Parts: sequence; structure tokens; C-alpha cells
Amino acid sequence: QVRLMESGGGSVQAGGSLKLSCTASGRISGSCGMAWYRQAPGKERELVSTIDTVGTTTYGDSVKGRFTVSQDNAKNTQYLQMNSLKTDDTAVYYCAAGPCYYDDVAGMYEYQYRGQGTQVTVSS
Repeated sequence: QVRLMESGGGSVQAGGSLKLSCTASGRISGSCGMAWYRQAPGKERELVSTIDTVGTTTYGDSVKGRFTVSQDNAKNTQYLQMNSLKTDDTAVYYCAAGPCYYDDVAGMYEYQYRGQGTQVTVSS
């Protein structure tokens, strides 16, 4: 069983930056790697970023150019550097990892493991 622990959430003013971290307690199998999702109150869950085991990254359209995902394989940790934050970025951010599959209904990749989430609040 892999456990994921997120950290780094908090409150920031619009235009500011935050850096999230997610550390996995065990070895993550497969090549899917890790991902960040977010969900705001009253909104659907949104895929923010993915990073696979060789470092290939993808981003949701709403965060491209502002967020950067990276990883430290030796520490089983991924990071999400969030710059130029907007009030629309306010959400609970969840880390995900492990084997993945494409969910046709959700229209996004789903991962085997998910963290408890960390709150990010951006004020105007």
C-alpha cells in the first residue's frame, strides 16, 4: 500500500506563489508516475498536471505557463510550483500516483493512489 502525503498549501494573495510537495511512502509501480488534481467547491475535479517516471509532463489548460511540476525520484516526491496565482486557483489540491488508466466517463486519467489533499486559497 502506497500512502501519499501532501504539504505546502496555504493562503496567498493573487499574483503570489506557492509550492506543493507530495511524498509517496512506498515504491510506485508502473510508468504513469504522479499527478496533481484539484477540486473547488461546486466545481468538477480538474487534472492539474502529470509527470511520468521519465519526467514527461502535461498540464491542464488553465495552469499552463504558470505551474511547473517536477520530481525527485530518490525521494519519491513530486513538487508543484504555482506562480501568478489567481483566485480561480482556489481549491483542494490532491496528489495521485501509481498505475493509471483512462476513465472515459471522467475524461481523464485516474491513478490508483490518492492523498488527503491540501487547501490552496488565493485571495484578491
